[in-house]
Order: sequence, then C-alpha cells, then structure tokens
Amino acid sequence: MLANDDIIKIAEELAEAERTHTVIPRITARYPDATIDDSYAIQGVWRDSQVAAGRTLVGRKIGLTSKAMQAATGITEPDYGVMFDDTVYETGAIIDYDQFTNVRIEVELAFVLAKPLEGPNCSLFDVIRATEFVTPALEILNSHIELEGRTIVDTISDNAAYGGMVLGGVPTRIQDIDDIRWVSALAYKNETIEETGVAAGVLNHPASGVAWLANKFHQHGQRLEAGEIILAGSFTRPMWVERGDTVLVDYGKMGTITCRFR
Repeated sequence: MLANDDIIKIAEELAEAERTHTVIPRITARYPDATIDDSYAIQGVWRDSQVAAGRTLVGRKIGLTSKAMQAATGITEPDYGVMFDDTVYETGAIIDYDQFTNVRIEVELAFVLAKPLEGPNCSLFDVIRATEFVTPALEILNSHIELEGRTIVDTISDNAAYGGMVLGGVPTRIQDIDDIRWVSALAYKNETIEETGVAAGVLNHPASGVAWLANKFHQHGQRLEAGEIILAGSFTRPMWVERGDTVLVDYGKMGTITCRFR
C-alpha cells in the first residue's frame, strides 16, 4: 500500500500532466508495490481535485470488459473512471487533437439512467429497468502515463485512460431493440473500415458492465445516480487516430457518429 502523501503526489502529477498534455513516468516503475486499491485512491484524489476546481461529473466509464483485454492486462474484472462535462462532444464535432497526448477510439454504447442504481445485488434486469435509453458513443482514450510497460495500476490511476466521449446516433429504449447483444458497429477511419464488432463482446450483454459497476460502488458506499451517462465498454479494439483523421462509426439502425481531429 502506498503512503497517503505518495497518493496525493501522484494525483497532482496526473493533474499537471492533463493540464500540460504531457506524460509522466510509470507509477509501477517508481512504486512497484502499488496495488489496485492504491490506483483507485489516486484516481479518487484526482477526481475530487477536479470537482473542487469547478468541473461537473456527468457519468462513468467502464473498461476492460472483454476477455481479450482482461487477458492482456492480467486482471479478471473490469475497471472504471469518471467523466466530466467538458469532455463530452456531439457527433460531427471537430476535436482539437493537441489537447490529448495520444488518441485511440473505442466503439461503445452509453446507458443514460432514469433512476439510481445501487448494489449489492444489482442485476442486468435492474439496469434495464433503470435505463432511460441507450445511445451510440465513441470513447476517446488518452493516457498521461507512458504507454510502454504500463499495467492496470497505471491505467486505473490515470482515470482508466479516459479522454473524452462523442455521443450520436439514435437514442433508443432497450425494450425497443430486438436484442441489444446484436447491436453491431462498423468503424471507419478516413473512409477505410478499420474495426467491426457486436455489443455482446461486452460481458455477453452491455448492461452487465453497468450492473457490475453498481455493485462495485456499493463496496464504497456509493451508487450510480439518475441522469448519469455510463459508457458500458468497447466492443472493438482501440483504433489509433492521428491529427487530421476523420472517424465515422455506423451502428446500423441506431445511426452513425462522426468526428474529426484537427
């Protein structure tokens, strides 16, 4: 376990790295005994400092929801981070590439909650009942920690590598989708298809990740609140994006999302 002073110091480093669009050395290289609990403590200190500075929390992201990503990182459960209002874009947005240190795009569904969700026994059915609608969403991954050799402890500390979110497509009630597991997406970069996937890649049902998060929050005496946006996890591999690239993702009946990085 890290000392509290070290947790605060790392959180301050990450806040400065975000402000200056730079990266810091790996936490696990400097503190090899750091644990996952330490990483969430670092994230929590960083989050509280951002709220104190005037940013508004609008939701949560869930990561590492696929077996392939879990195997790659050596962790057997998803992770999570927070999302602030100034990181949310609408489809068609022209996004400043230089506000990030690196850019990757993931293809997801976002759940917008009409009712609070809390554990300890939150189920997939509870999530469906509490969800106002789901909508296509792209997550912009961004890292403030050097990528080479990075571990799950580094990623969680860095707000689970969340950089931003693009919302678009057709907001739809889950009950109006024949089978949400079969929602599919075609991801294009500069008019060339790069990735494809179906929503079942997220824990066999994208609502399962939201239930997991509600139960995880219960362990810390917290819950998911009405109105929050929950990014349920990617069902494609991360797609690298460079300055000037245009991204378009086609979700079929659920519409499209597009953005460009200037």
